[in-house]
Amino acid sequence: MLMRLILVFTLTPLIELALLIELGRQIGTGATLVVVVATGLLGAILAKNEGLGAIRRMREEMAAGRLPAEALLDGAIILTGGLLLLTPGLLTDACGFICLLPPTRGALKNWLRRKIQRKLEFDDVHFSPGK
Repeated sequence: MLMRLILVFTLTPLIELALLIELGRQIGTGATLVVVVATGLLGAILAKNEGLGAIRRMREEMAAGRLPAEALLDGAIILTGGLLLLTPGLLTDACGFICLLPPTRGALKNWLRRKIQRKLEFDDVHFSPGK
């Protein structure tokens, strides 16, 4: 797990840099900066709207006396998408938008739900008492 994190945190910036340099070569520095700023602004607006929707769904579920599991999962994915959009770069922006757009977020949520269920079924999740 640690090795994966090291790879992600070293390879991602290198890939982002290469993509931004290539985009700058193709469309120019100014246009590249506009793309980075525009995706950040669009992402912020989308994250806010989707996040508020998830909070509303959580409140509705709790008011009805139900555990807001789906809305919490949505909220976690939306938060992740918003964080990815804060980092400048094309790859992280694409991943951020995947997390924020409802159709792709739904597919991501289904994949994540299956992964969590599999871990629980195979007893891969362990809890230790807090200190």
